[in-house]
Amino acid sequence: MTTSSDAVERRTLTIGESQAGERLDRVLAAAWPDLSRSRLKQLIESGRLTAGVRAIDDAAAKVKAGTELVLLIPAAIPAVPEGQAIPLNVVYEDAHLIVIDKAAGLVVHPAAGNRDGTLVNALIAHCGESLRGIGGELRPGIVHRIDKDTTGLMVAAKTEKAHTSLGKQFAAHAIERVYKALVWGVPRERAGVVEGALGRSPLNRQKMAVLRVGGKAARTHYKVIEAFGSTAALVECKLETGRTHQVRVHMAHIGHPLIGDPVYGRPRSIPGLTLTIKRQALHAAVLGFQHPATHKTLRFESVLPDDFTETYLALKGLVAEGRGS
Repeated sequence: MTTSSDAVERRTLTIGESQAGERLDRVLAAAWPDLSRSRLKQLIESGRLTAGVRAIDDAAAKVKAGTELVLLIPAAIPAVPEGQAIPLNVVYEDAHLIVIDKAAGLVVHPAAGNRDGTLVNALIAHCGESLRGIGGELRPGIVHRIDKDTTGLMVAAKTEKAHTSLGKQFAAHAIERVYKALVWGVPRERAGVVEGALGRSPLNRQKMAVLRVGGKAARTHYKVIEAFGSTAALVECKLETGRTHQVRVHMAHIGHPLIGDPVYGRPRSIPGLTLTIKRQALHAAVLGFQHPATHKTLRFESVLPDDFTETYLALKGLVAEGRGS
């Protein structure tokens, strides 16, 4: 049984009559909403929860009225990824979370092929001692991701409570996320909704695709902000869901792939048009959510990056010269 010597926090809970017969993990999650169900399960299975002198290691066990439970929460351990001093554009930061404006080329999370040099490595170094632990590790809580070559706003949690709250908001589609994109061609309907379940393409496992069977439900609201003749358009995409490559796949699905997208589009040669952008023209421009601690609505806007703006101006110039139709 674990002793309190390696714990930084001791919590107690007495089971009431109304809770008798319920699952242990559900009772604990209701009593301590700052701890996720997965974190509670981890603590239970590691022997951190006791009733008297007996350790309880079954998260699904039914509780009995009058039982006094003691949970010992150990100090968070150093994260496996190492902190790296990578420049970040911090838009907002407090004790609970951090909002950054991600640059193109920055991978969000370590994975095969990108073991370091990621946003997670950068946040570990930047946040330092202000990280309070996610899942028992001193690391930032990533609740959503942006593709490596997509720019714009992201939020990461610094505490377990913030991570749980933001995760629930994303799951409930309560997060405001607005992207701006430059697409080839101009949608016939200037505003609309693209619906289509997304999953791995059966023809190319490296790509996502709209699937007739299976996949995860996905819904994107789009609106044409400005058309450049019939050559291209600046569109605004609001995400109702947040699937991998959602905007890129949905816009390609309706026949308007993003300019510069090497996966879902194809190079196009337009007389008189020189494009300098070397990535998909996609920018996470707006991010809004409820603060996990203050419950106030936070909303952030990000200006378009230089390469996106240059492409926009090139398209605008093409129309001004009468060559955009």
